[in-house]
Amino acid sequence: MNRRFAISLVLGLAMAGTSALTGALTPKARVPQAHEQFSLEQMIPQRFADWRIDPSVVPLTPDPEQQSVLEKIYDQTLSRTYVNAEGQRVMLSIAYGGDQSKSLQLHLPEVCYVAQGFQMVKEDEAALATRFGELPVKRLVARLHERNEPITYWITIGEHASRAGIQQKLRRLAYGLSGEIPDGMLVRVSTIGADDAGAYRIQDRFVADMLGTMAPRDRTRLLGAGLAPAPAPG
Repeated sequence: MNRRFAISLVLGLAMAGTSALTGALTPKARVPQAHEQFSLEQMIPQRFADWRIDPSVVPLTPDPEQQSVLEKIYDQTLSRTYVNAEGQRVMLSIAYGGDQSKSLQLHLPEVCYVAQGFQMVKEDEAALATRFGELPVKRLVARLHERNEPITYWITIGEHASRAGIQQKLRRLAYGLSGEIPDGMLVRVSTIGADDAGAYRIQDRFVADMLGTMAPRDRTRLLGAGLAPAPAPG
C-alpha cells in the first residue's frame, strides 16, 4: 500500500472516530414524553385554601429587551397575584425551560430585578420546611424607591431542587456528563411591604397552602424529587 495513502487513511479514521466520540459525549436535550407534558396554567390552582387570584395587581414584568431574552430561555411562564381573606397579597411567578444548557440557563431574580433598576439589599440562603420535605430556597429583598419587595424563590434542575449558584452548576454538569441536558424550573413568590420577616411568614404559608392542594405529579414537578425530610418540630 502506498505510504502516503496509508497515512491519509489512518488520519481519516482517527478524525472520524473523534467526531463520533464528540457526538456521543455532547449532551442532548431530553425530549419530554407524552405523559410528562404539562401546562403551568392548569397545574397551579386558581383557588386554594383561602387564596384566590387578584387581577388588580400584576407581578413585576420585564422590559422588552429582557422579555426577548426570556422568550429564548423559557418554554412556559406563569405570573399571578393571589389575595387571601385577610387582604394579604402574594405575587407568584413560575418559569420553565426545557433546555438548561449553559447558554439557556434559568434567569435568576438577582439578575432580573437589578436589570429593572432595583437594588438588592438582602440575600440569604434558607430551608423552607414543607410537609413534603425541606426545600432549599433563596431569600432576597429588592428595593426600588419606596417599594420594598421581600422575595423567596427556588429552582429545580432536572428532577432535583437545587440552590442557585455552585449547586446549580454542579447539577447541570452531572447531567451533562451523563449525556443529557436537564430541564429547569424557577418558582418565585414575593410580597410588597417593609416587614421582611412577616413577609416571609406569609410567603411560607402561601407555598404550603399551594403545595397541599396540588396533584402529586404536579407537586413533584414543582419541587423536584427526593427532598430532604423536614426536621421534626421542637
